[in-house]
Amino acid sequence: MQRIPEIDYLKCIFILLMVTFHLVYIGDNYPYAKQIVYTFHMPGFLLISGYLTQSVSHWQKGMLKLKRLLVPYLWMETGYVIMSYLLPVRERLTELTPSIVLDKILLHPLGPYWYLHTLMLCLVLYYFIYKYLRMDGLTQAIVFGLALFGLQVCGVISFANGLYFLAGCILHRCGIDFRQVFRPAWIAIVPLVLLCCYPENLHRERLGGIAITFLVCCVLLWSYRYLPIRVRRLACFIGRNTLSILLFSPIFTLLSRWYQPWFTFDASGLCFLLVAVSFAVGGSIGLAWCMDRLHLSIYFMGKERSMNPYGQ
Repeated sequence: MQRIPEIDYLKCIFILLMVTFHLVYIGDNYPYAKQIVYTFHMPGFLLISGYLTQSVSHWQKGMLKLKRLLVPYLWMETGYVIMSYLLPVRERLTELTPSIVLDKILLHPLGPYWYLHTLMLCLVLYYFIYKYLRMDGLTQAIVFGLALFGLQVCGVISFANGLYFLAGCILHRCGIDFRQVFRPAWIAIVPLVLLCCYPENLHRERLGGIAITFLVCCVLLWSYRYLPIRVRRLACFIGRNTLSILLFSPIFTLLSRWYQPWFTFDASGLCFLLVAVSFAVGGSIGLAWCMDRLHLSIYFMGKERSMNPYGQ
């Protein structure tokens, strides 16, 4: 599938919001904004991931993608679990045993890596159901939904998260252009603001949360039209490297706790936010670049290059 710059732009915004609210200081000082963002940013990612999933006729490419997610996931989730035992983080583990490590890696991941865990399970279900179950499209979608529900009952995956991925897959299989569904429209700001004013809408599994995700995509795609060319290129570059940022940004958000006291002069926290997010994004992409230069990406990412170059 040919790259769609608007989708790269959406991924850029979503990953920047993820990094922003993984900063403890920002999340604690802006809890309502965090609640709004958590309603749509990862559902948006899953929707896009479903839409960009390879057709079952190219299932070998899909399996290669699965491998390229599994290898870094195993490295980073294992490291995150160990650090959660050694360091005073919010998800701190009080003990570390082989059974706990396996439980976190296979069933209940810690940190932002739950997204990769969910995505990989959804990919496995997608290729199994759509390749091997000879049914009509509606029946396959129903079976997919039932499988997701079963995984939620087992406590392995969120049913709502899986449905966003499934929705993206359905759009792709129907041959519908993403931009035709999420039409750029500034007027979407009005219902978006109204929905966000009521906390009961700030749940991704509810109708209000689904509407918020839809409206956010429409507003962002509208804003893309008015960005300067250089800003577009930078945003798309970040959007093409979201995997590296997802993997490595926890390292830099953790380090931000050490220099956050330097910004006490700014009660709003915006100066700290700007520096910390830039540090996390730049540092993550820098690590990916270093791995490419040292030829380590094949071992850590399962592919020769982990960074997508600027302007491509």
